[in-house]
Amino acid sequence: MYFLSPTWLLLLIPVALVLAGYVAMQLRRTRYVARFSNVELLSSVAPRRPGWRRHLTFALLLVALTVLSLGVARPAAAVRVPRDRATVMLDLDVSLSMEATDVLPSRLQAAKRAAEEFADLLPKRVNLGLVSFAGSANVLVPPTYDRAPFKKAVSTLHLANRTAIGEAIFSSLDAIRTFAATATAPGEKPPPARIVLLSDGGNTWGRSVDSAIAAARGAHVQVSTIAFGTPTGTVTYDGQTLPVPADRSTLSHIADQTGGSFHTAASVQELETVYKDIGSQIGYATEHRDISWRFLTAGLLVLLAAAGSALLWAGRLL
Repeated sequence: MYFLSPTWLLLLIPVALVLAGYVAMQLRRTRYVARFSNVELLSSVAPRRPGWRRHLTFALLLVALTVLSLGVARPAAAVRVPRDRATVMLDLDVSLSMEATDVLPSRLQAAKRAAEEFADLLPKRVNLGLVSFAGSANVLVPPTYDRAPFKKAVSTLHLANRTAIGEAIFSSLDAIRTFAATATAPGEKPPPARIVLLSDGGNTWGRSVDSAIAAARGAHVQVSTIAFGTPTGTVTYDGQTLPVPADRSTLSHIADQTGGSFHTAASVQELETVYKDIGSQIGYATEHRDISWRFLTAGLLVLLAAAGSALLWAGRLL
């Protein structure tokens, strides 16, 4: 548990002193009772005490003081709250290796299907854009709340030569920067942004992955990556069967260096699970919300219970 005003926890010290004083009084009472050798005489001169009920009343009082002390320290709980004005760029690899059928009906067709599902999973308040990349990277859809142009662009994707992962990240950063310039009022912080990059291979063209990582870190944009396909994937090109295993090391490196998350997806079902997980991370943020009212309310209720028990069993509050 997190406390917004932890200094007030010092109030627990007087509460502990009250407990220590009460224990000392009970020990002293026991010693006084032990001085009377005639127990019958003691019972005749001393009024009957409520016994354990007296301790219960004090216990309720002690609990109330403890809970109230915690309440004024403003305890906070971690809760998930929807992000507002967040921006997500989905980078989808359309290189020839995405024609492999180790994920049916093919890597590209499965990726299209999962991308459309991802668009539906994101909260409507999150802006979503699309970048396709092979030998070059193209911003097909700039960040927008409207999912229709995103889905339409996904359905028209086609294969091309080479794989330019670095260029895809740079293009996404440019799109995020342009959108932030128009969506941010003077004096406001730019909306949070993230890149989700789906690919099955290493960088073979354009600017390097390391330069793209440096640019993403400079822009404070995390890149989550998905290694699509299996280690045994193949494609047929010019009559030859060529191996196209998913390059997990490069994609893992990108995610690790930018603070994003790395996932592997060897099937449509696994990919859908990955997208749901990423969508949850992007669509919501964890914040500490003040829940002191719960402690103050509980403390007052316990305090009232202590007062009620004192009146019921002893006929007085003190």
